[in-house]
Amino acid sequence: MNHHIAVSFPPKRIVSLVPSQTELLAAFGLDNQVVGITKFCVHPEEWLSKKTIIGGTKSFHFDIIDKLQPDLIIGNKEENYEEGIRHLQEKYPVWMSDIVSLDDALNMIQGISQVTGKETEGSKITQTIQQSFETLKTSHGQSILYFIWRNPWMVAGSGTFIHTMLEKLSLKNVAPSSRYPVLSSDEIHRLKPDYILLSSEPYPFQEKHIAELKQISPSSRIILVDGEMFSWYGNRLIFAPDYFNSLSALLQ
Repeated sequence: MNHHIAVSFPPKRIVSLVPSQTELLAAFGLDNQVVGITKFCVHPEEWLSKKTIIGGTKSFHFDIIDKLQPDLIIGNKEENYEEGIRHLQEKYPVWMSDIVSLDDALNMIQGISQVTGKETEGSKITQTIQQSFETLKTSHGQSILYFIWRNPWMVAGSGTFIHTMLEKLSLKNVAPSSRYPVLSSDEIHRLKPDYILLSSEPYPFQEKHIAELKQISPSSRIILVDGEMFSWYGNRLIFAPDYFNSLSALLQ
């Protein structure tokens, strides 16, 4: 973004605008330093009642943030909205990430560890993630659609972190070549993916939605999946390969 920030080091009043990065700050042991989070920052669970809620990832309450007087705000290009970030940058140092690949995620972890004075913790987490991904078992190139929304149907396409995780599993994402394409029922039917994965977030897909999509794409096998494992790019990545290995056993 070509935006330079100056931070009082180490920062003592941090606001996090991204759930997976909030969880990372907790893993760094920054309980006392984190003063504000979004309503979607559900991990660690106890922070929802302990920390000040500053709104959502795409709807900041600027008056609440002003009262917190943060000396560092941490956001993400995709998860947050440009207008809100630009407004915050006028008053506060805002550290931004932009994550598509696993390397992007590892660099983000190291970057946040540096700006918060937690480089030892950051190095340990990135090394553990790398070791964990060495155990990843791949599938057999099955075609797939990964659904993130209903009404309208929306899937994860190329240029997304979810797409990168599907590639790690050697799955062929047949979504059109845009980041989050909207598909009609006819388009889903024509694509005929071997598998349809229904994410737990941002739309909370449930068992009842399997039958709905089965009518649209009868030849596809439909599975509910943990969206956090595919789209959270902080320390939760440590556990993703074990989850993916269990999933791969179903995709045979």
